[in-house]
Amino acid sequence: QVRLVESGGGSVRPGESLRLSCAASGFTFHYYVMKWFRQAPGKERELVADINSVGNRKNYADSVRGRFIISRDNLRKTVDLQMSTLKPEDTAVYYCHNHIGANGGSWGQGTQVTVSS
Repeated sequence: QVRLVESGGGSVRPGESLRLSCAASGFTFHYYVMKWFRQAPGKERELVADINSVGNRKNYADSVRGRFIISRDNLRKTVDLQMSTLKPEDTAVYYCHNHIGANGGSWGQGTQVTVSS
């Protein structure tokens, strides 16, 4: 079965950094677009970043562009999100997601990121 397991979340002060990681199994990882979403309480889940199967094309939400970097390792079957200059508005549960073609994808359990002073 598909498994996506996020890790690396925590509580930090504004301006600090965190690195999230998603470990994947149960599917052909290198065929899939991988994405990071986040959801804050009372708000819709939003796309933060995605990366194509080869790893040479990346997209970012306007709110995180220039601060976050998405990357993947197709040998280890992981996708990471390096988050820098964190802001209170980055506080959310962060989810890993896979997608291919017209098929719906799967979700990880999420990891909490809290940014507060």
